[in-house]
Amino acid sequence: MPIDPRRLAVLRAVADAGGVLAAAAALHLTPSAVSQHIARLEAETGVTLLDRSRLGGRRSAGLTAAGRLLAGHAGRLAEVLAAAERDLAALTGQVSGPVTVGAIPTAVRHLVAPAAAAVATTAPGVRVRVRQLEPGREALRAGELDLFVGEGDPADTHRDPAGLRAVRLLDEPYRVVVPAAWGPVAGIEALLSRPWVDGPPGSAMRRALDRLATRHDAVLDRPHECLEFPAVLAIVAAGLAAGVVPALALPADQAAVSVLPAPGAGVRRLELVHRRGRYEPSPAARLVSDALHTAATATAAALAVDQGVGGRVGGRVHPRGP
Repeated sequence: MPIDPRRLAVLRAVADAGGVLAAAAALHLTPSAVSQHIARLEAETGVTLLDRSRLGGRRSAGLTAAGRLLAGHAGRLAEVLAAAERDLAALTGQVSGPVTVGAIPTAVRHLVAPAAAAVATTAPGVRVRVRQLEPGREALRAGELDLFVGEGDPADTHRDPAGLRAVRLLDEPYRVVVPAAWGPVAGIEALLSRPWVDGPPGSAMRRALDRLATRHDAVLDRPHECLEFPAVLAIVAAGLAAGVVPALALPADQAAVSVLPAPGAGVRRLELVHRRGRYEPSPAARLVSDALHTAATATAAALAVDQGVGGRVGGRVHPRGP
């Protein structure tokens, strides 16, 4: 009996995602449907592909040696299909298909939405689907996303995540936000004895505030801790504390807060991440990535004009992996 390539694709999703449940989420199928595809593929091949001995425990089901072998062939089949899609796009000049982009909230507002609007005008055959989420790298690995725009820190030693490639879109400066009710502030030195809003350990906000404290050789009072920048701004607007937020997170209406430069706080890096592979990203995803870089260039220019600082724009996504 011939092997159904669609079921091979399901098997590959199980291998990439690490189990049936994760593969079901990536494929937008029920776990039962994924299991049925695998069972039919086993019937077609006459071998056991899924290690069901693990289903009763806490670990997700894995693949047998035969399953891993076939998943490898499924990966090569996917590369052939991707190559066909790329060659056809080059021949006809037409690019089409869905592209799912995940992004953090500020990136959705300033980069992804403008890029999606531009693509809708220039390449109507490409349908951009936007998902706000963080983190997004696991969803990218599982195939739920084609591209992800997230945040990083230039102070980190750059290493691409396993199986992924990350490229810089822009670096945006941090700003100190102060309750307007506190009145005029001469500078950050006048705020060092005041309360501050902190971020959770390991967060970009925590690291920026730590750098600010180190620069001024100060121990800051940090009675508040927030996960997201809108929450920080709400506490600042209420007159409870000062805070540090990236420039793109500043509200359009700043009547309730005063904004100061934050020398020493560093910058937040927005980066574009895609799967690493010979045929990644796809022609449609590459077109969207180009639009994201164009939006990043415009945003960096706006930061330079409106706030007196420039975002540094990174290189474009390359069509081929190493």
